[in-house]
Amino acid sequence: MERLTTPKYYAAASVLLPCAAVLIWPSKVWLTAVFLIWIIAAAGFWIRLERKEYEERSERTIHSLQSSAIRTLNHHRHDWMNDLQVLYGYIRLQKLDKTVDYMEKIREKMGNESSIGRLGSPSLVSFIQSFRTMTNALELEVDVKGEIQLSEFAGDCDKIADTLIHTINAYRFATKPGHGAVATLRVELSKDSGALYAAFYYEGELMNEQQWKQKIQQQLEGAPMQPINFEHPYSKVLLKAELRA
Repeated sequence: MERLTTPKYYAAASVLLPCAAVLIWPSKVWLTAVFLIWIIAAAGFWIRLERKEYEERSERTIHSLQSSAIRTLNHHRHDWMNDLQVLYGYIRLQKLDKTVDYMEKIREKMGNESSIGRLGSPSLVSFIQSFRTMTNALELEVDVKGEIQLSEFAGDCDKIADTLIHTINAYRFATKPGHGAVATLRVELSKDSGALYAAFYYEGELMNEQQWKQKIQQQLEGAPMQPINFEHPYSKVLLKAELRA
């Protein structure tokens, strides 16, 4: 990107030369004409490079999204292959009771993934589904109780989604990596007749609990979801957003 930015500034700076000439010899009509032509040429050059920069940024963004989607699909494919192998093993061993139990487990997982997909926020759904491609230090589990549409609640749908994403990321960046069990963050989304609730249950260690708490408080300032009680330790945080009037 810098290889395109530098020529743009050189082109803009080059206008100073004919400008100075016009100021020194204002009576020279041909200098004024050269100045105008120079400005038009520099502007055209700037616009052309701006377009090229935009195209390159778009290409990088598309490539990044495609790579993220491929990694997410690979993770999901790996999970489903594991489930199929377990089922196949139970069937071969003729353990029908365990086969039925495991099928029920798969059914519940599919139902929850379907509920996540209907939350109404592409950014939040994409974030949850691709979370495993972002870190190996924290495992995220999201449980949606019933049918939830974020647009039903007070505050912009995207702002509610951003609050959830920022809170999850606060845990992700604060998680203390270790050689033992992977830290787990379980997020339960539920609602009643008047509000949306997001409960965060964390199992693991944080690098600095005080910094984590300050980060959470900063991110919740002015957010549509507010903590019901922030006196609990980091292992449990409960947020609430009111239903639209």
